Amino acid sequence: MRIAFFGTSAFAAGALERLVREDGIEIAVVVSQPDRPAGRGRKAATPPAVKAARALGLPVVQEECASEAPPDVAAGAVVAFGQILKPPLLGAYPLFNLHPSLLPRWRGAAPIERALMAGDRETAAAVIELVAELDAGPIHGLERFPIAPDDDAGAVAERALDLGVPLLAAALRGETSGRAQEGVPTYAHRIEAGDRRIDWSRPAERIADQVRALSPHIGARAQLDDVPVTLWRARAVAGDGAAGTVRADRMALRIASGAGALEVDELQPAGKRRMTAAEFLRGRQTPPARAT
Repeated sequence: MRIAFFGTSAFAAGALERLVREDGIEIAVVVSQPDRPAGRGRKAATPPAVKAARALGLPVVQEECASEAPPDVAAGAVVAFGQILKPPLLGAYPLFNLHPSLLPRWRGAAPIERALMAGDRETAAAVIELVAELDAGPIHGLERFPIAPDDDAGAVAERALDLGVPLLAAALRGETSGRAQEGVPTYAHRIEAGDRRIDWSRPAERIADQVRALSPHIGARAQLDDVPVTLWRARAVAGDGAAGTVRADRMALRIASGAGALEVDELQPAGKRRMTAAEFLRGRQTPPARAT
């Protein structure tokens, strides 16, 4: 069978590599998004899936509106593509989507992040056949797995790939049949700038969930006195004091929240590298007093 792969992100790149190298799926073409400006310099950045395709020696097409030009194939694999697929592509042949959530929970653009932010303790890798309604198609395979208290989005994504790509390969080979989704849907809306900003009036457990949901890819944002920082690793601990009050010594950085406190393990001051809390504190003449 001639298979087209539709994907853009690092998660898509991981799925493509596994499909080809581990499951032996022959990909006729990889369809991805055009290069986009990214980073501080706003230079054009090649999507991770395109880089992976080129490393595998696969043909690549970068389309602004992929639905208008369906590749001549028998089926398609869709993984974190970033475009809503419509006719004539939708309906031209079966399109199987790897979606990292316990569908119908967390349909939408950011299922891993929203599951972690909500404090979910279980998720899944699901393979569905795409239909017009967002992430509502029949399920062709689903593997549940627990979310550990210290798992971040990167760890959950890796587990979803490990369990989900074999399911996707089976669907592409025609070895599966679909069943309707059951339950009340919830929606994983795209991560916006406000989702990254820490509100210190919230309980420390919820803030810790926010930090791990946004790590290791974009990070949660705060300000320590006059220094903007991105938090990469943190955990909820016992503590008291007014929300946003910082207690720091030479080795530890603890910030009071609406309930409990957040122990910061790794952060990144604006314009600098990632570092431990101890490294950050050693670089300051006086420890910070207030987080906002």
